[in-house]
Amino acid sequence: MVDEKILNAVKKAIEDAPKRNFEESVDLAINLKDVDLNKPQNRIDEQIILPHGLGKDIKLAIFAKGELALKAKELGLIVIDPDEIEDLAKDKKKAKKLASQVAFFLSDTQYMPLIGRHLGVILGPRGKMPIPVPPNADLSSMVDRLKKTVRVRSRGNPTFHVPVGRRSMPPEKIAENIEAILNRVESKLERGSQNIRSVYVKTTMGPAVRVM
Repeated sequence: MVDEKILNAVKKAIEDAPKRNFEESVDLAINLKDVDLNKPQNRIDEQIILPHGLGKDIKLAIFAKGELALKAKELGLIVIDPDEIEDLAKDKKKAKKLASQVAFFLSDTQYMPLIGRHLGVILGPRGKMPIPVPPNADLSSMVDRLKKTVRVRSRGNPTFHVPVGRRSMPPEKIAENIEAILNRVESKLERGSQNIRSVYVKTTMGPAVRVM
């Protein structure tokens, strides 16, 4: 059963938001308290699989050649030839644009050191270092999971945001996505929910509604 308090907040956020001529996302804002975020071990940095995904396609990219690259193309991934890594690193503007457009990067394991050396300074701070794809891995399953995954990062800020769906999704599904995120975040905090000051949900352009 979905939490009624969360569900009611989602419904109100959608109802109170004026109609727009574009498909709005629904976002969650989490505010922490009594957490020393100067200590890296206290920061939230989690990849969370949402029960119902985000209600939209997200961009995935892979550093690969040969058979893995062909398979990735079939699955709709952006394929980056590893021979282009050094050139991409030299064009910082292009690399930063790519990093902002792609939700998750993957890579054939053999290219991870090369990526770290040349693109680590761009991808690392953004939490976008590639996920290694071992030999004989089921790429299709990895892609299916990542398409339903969000990355939740607090970094040094006690307030952080994460997308939880689209306005067109049933409120119940959005509420279940929110529950999944809150459960994971609370599990990573020393005092669980007591380390959360407040949680709000809102559409892209709509007013924020308090969840807790």
